[in-house]
Amino acid sequence: MKKISTIYGLIMGTILVANMIYMTILCYNNPDFKGNDVVGYAVMLIVFSMIFVAVKQIRDKQNNGFISFARAFKTGLLITLIASTMYVVIWLFDYYLFIPDFIDRYTLHVLKNAKADGASAAEISKKAAEMANFKEMYKNPLFVVLITYAEVFPIGLLISLISALILKRKPRV
Repeated sequence: MKKISTIYGLIMGTILVANMIYMTILCYNNPDFKGNDVVGYAVMLIVFSMIFVAVKQIRDKQNNGFISFARAFKTGLLITLIASTMYVVIWLFDYYLFIPDFIDRYTLHVLKNAKADGASAAEISKKAAEMANFKEMYKNPLFVVLITYAEVFPIGLLISLISALILKRKPRV
């Protein structure tokens, strides 16, 4: 179980990291700071769907066609943890070493969109204060880790749960 989980976690993590870097570059090189969240999350969903394949492989090839819900869920959780951790670690390196002005550029984008949407001066001021607060929180690496895990981990958790529910199979007595 651990070998397959590790292999799938590393493969999925590599794909997630490549997608994150691509989306960051896409965002960063666009004057409007626009990426494509739909494509980004669709890729995450597709990548995490490999959990189903990994759990099925363990069930069919290592357990004679049987796997408990708990073991299937633990397998998916381990894969999710490996892939998500790779995503978080690479984001930390990317953010702190290569794009430390990311929050500043993102703030300008958010305020520009608020103005374009016809927000009042008071609403824009409130949004600017929220973004300043977010920037201050983003100075704390623990916050960055938590917010980045929150971006990717729930998707893997959900796919792990669904895979475990679908693939569980108890031996007949």
